[in-house]
Amino acid sequence: MNRYPIWKYLVIVVALLVGVLYTLPNFYGEAPAVQVSSAKPTAPVDTATLQRVEQVLSQAGITAEQITLDSGSIRARFTDTDTQLRARDLIQNSLVPQADDPAYVVALNLLSRSPEWLTAIGAHPMYLGLDLRGGVHFMLQIDMQSALAKRAEALTGDLRTLLRDKNIRHSGISRNNLGIEVSVRDEATLNAVRDVIDQQLPDLAYTTAADGGAYKLSATIKPQAARSVQDLALKQNMTTLHNRINELGVAEPVIQQQGLDRIVVQLPGVQDTAKAKDILGRTATLEMRMVDESSAARAAEAGGGPVPFGSERYLDRNGTPVIVQRQVILTGENLTDAQPSFDQQTNEAVVSLTLDAQGSRVFRDLTRQNVGKRMALLLFEKGKGEVVTAPVIRGEIGGGRVQISGAMTTQEANDTALLLRAGSLAAPMEIIEERTVGPSLGAENIAKGFHSVLWGFVAILVFMSLYYMLFGLFSSVAMAVNLLLLVAILSLLQATLTLPGIAAMALALGMAIDSNVLINERIREELRAGASPQAAIHAGFDRAWATILDSNITTLIAALALLAFGSGPVRGFAVVHSIGIVTSMFSAVFFMRGLVNLWYGRQRKLKSVSIGQIWKAEGQTSVAGRGTFQSDDDDETPATAAGIPSKPARLAGKTK
Repeated sequence: MNRYPIWKYLVIVVALLVGVLYTLPNFYGEAPAVQVSSAKPTAPVDTATLQRVEQVLSQAGITAEQITLDSGSIRARFTDTDTQLRARDLIQNSLVPQADDPAYVVALNLLSRSPEWLTAIGAHPMYLGLDLRGGVHFMLQIDMQSALAKRAEALTGDLRTLLRDKNIRHSGISRNNLGIEVSVRDEATLNAVRDVIDQQLPDLAYTTAADGGAYKLSATIKPQAARSVQDLALKQNMTTLHNRINELGVAEPVIQQQGLDRIVVQLPGVQDTAKAKDILGRTATLEMRMVDESSAARAAEAGGGPVPFGSERYLDRNGTPVIVQRQVILTGENLTDAQPSFDQQTNEAVVSLTLDAQGSRVFRDLTRQNVGKRMALLLFEKGKGEVVTAPVIRGEIGGGRVQISGAMTTQEANDTALLLRAGSLAAPMEIIEERTVGPSLGAENIAKGFHSVLWGFVAILVFMSLYYMLFGLFSSVAMAVNLLLLVAILSLLQATLTLPGIAAMALALGMAIDSNVLINERIREELRAGASPQAAIHAGFDRAWATILDSNITTLIAALALLAFGSGPVRGFAVVHSIGIVTSMFSAVFFMRGLVNLWYGRQRKLKSVSIGQIWKAEGQTSVAGRGTFQSDDDDETPATAAGIPSKPARLAGKTK
C-alpha cells in the first residue's frame, strides 16, 4: 500500500544529486578580479595582450590566482582587494598610457571561485543583484532634442531626394532648428511640394507664406510623430546599452526605463565608477556616408588643400585621412545584425550586415547610383568619429544583405562586427545621478538575509519536531530539500538574486511546510476515524493532495501576475516565489511520501506511527503518552491505543 517502485526512488536520488551539484557553486564565494576589455577596434584583446598583462604582474611580484582570456576580455583573479587594486593600477598604466584616449577599459570586477569541474558541467552560482553584490548605479537622461534634430535632418534629406526624383525645382531647402524651410518661385511649384509631402512624408505638418515675389513652405514634425521618435529613441538606447554591456562581459546588468526620457543602469560587481562610465561611454553611433571623390577632396586627403564645403575629414583605423560627405545616408537604426564571415571566392575575412526594410530600399538605390564609388562606415564614440571601413561599391546590392571587405584580419572582422552589432545610440545621453554600493554593504545584506532564512528554518524545524514528532522531522527534511532545489534551479537558470528574492525564499519555506501540515493533519483525522496506520498514511497523502494543489495553483496565479505586470524588485520576488511553489509541491508530497514509505511502508503489521498527540472530539479521550498511535492488530484492523475504543466499541457504547 505504502511502497514506492524503484523508479520513483531513482527520481528522488537524481533530483537530490542535481540539486547538490548546482547549489555547490554558491558556497565558493567570489574573488576580486580585474577585467580588461577593448575600447576601440584598433586595440583588440588577444593573446599578445594577455602576455603583456602577465608580464606586468610578474615584474611587480604580483601573483594572480588565475588569468584567462574569455569572450574577448582578460580576467585576472586575486586573493584580496588590496592586490586587486595594485594590479589594476599597474595594468592601467601599462595598457592605457593616454587617459584621454584609452585603447582599453581596465575595470574592477568580481568572479566566482567555483572549481573548473563544476563549471565544465554548467554549474554556476546565482547572479547577485546590486543590493547583495555591490556595484554601480547610474541614472542617464536622453537628449530628446538631439533625437528630434536627427529626425529632422533625415526628413530634410528625404525631401530633397524626393523633389530631385520628381524634377521639382526649388530655390533651396534648409533646416531651421527642428523645422524645414523650402523656397519656391511660383505657386504651381508650391502645390507640387505640398503633394510630395502629403503623399510621401506624412510625419510633417507645414504652413505656407508669401516671401516677396516667391513662396516659402515651413514644415515641422507633427506632435504625434515627435512622440514616436522619442519613444523609439528611448527603446533603441536601452537595447544598445544592453547589447554593449553584455558584449563587454558584465553579468546580469539591470537596464530599466525611468519616466519618459531617463534610463537606470545597474552594473553588479563593478566597483570602479570611473571605469563603469568608460563602459557606458563605449556606446557608439554608426553612420553610412559617401566618400567625397572630387579632386579637392583628394588634395585634402593628401594634406595639400582645404576640406571642400559639405564634407568632413576623418581618420581610418590606420590613421589615414578620409574625406566624406556630411549627408548621412543610413544610420545604425537600419542595421539589424552584423556577423564576421569569410568571402567564398577570395577566402578573406569580411563582415556581413543585415539591414531592415527601409535600409534595404535606400541601400539598393544608393548602390545602383554610385557603382565604382566608395562608401564609408563611420563610428562615433565619445564625440570622435572614426572610419571603420570605406569599401568600393561594385554593383547594385539588394535584399538587405551587405558584405564589407577590405583586407581585414579575422580579429578585425570580429571586432568590427561586435561594434556594428551592438547598435547605435539614437540620441546622446548624460549621467545625472551615480552611486556606488560597496561590497561590504552587499556582504552585510547577504549575511542578514541568510540568517533570516536559517533561523526561520530552525524555528520551523523545532516546532514541527515537537508537534508532529517523527512526521515533523520528515516535514523538516522535505523543507530542506525544497530550499536545496530552489537554489539549484535559480543557479541553473542563472537568475539574479536580490533582497526581495531572499524574502521570497523565506516565504517558500512557509509555503512548503503548510503543505506538510495539511498532510499530517489529514493522517491524524484518518487515525481518529479508526483507520489503521498504513491506511491512514495512504489516505492522508491522497486526500490532502487536492487541497495542496488548489492552494498552490491559486498562489502561483498571483505570483505569475506579479511576474507579468511587475518590474525590478517585484519581478525578482515573483520569480523566486513561483519556482518555490513548484519545488514545494515536489518536496512536500513526492519526496516526503518517499521518506514515509521508506520508513513505514515495509512494515506489514505496523503497530504505531509517531505523529504527535491526536486530539479527540469533546467527551472522548485523546491519544497522548509517547505521541504515537498504536494498533495491536494487522494493518487492516482499526487502531486502538491508550484506551481509545475502536469504531464498533464506540457504536455499542451509544446503544443501550
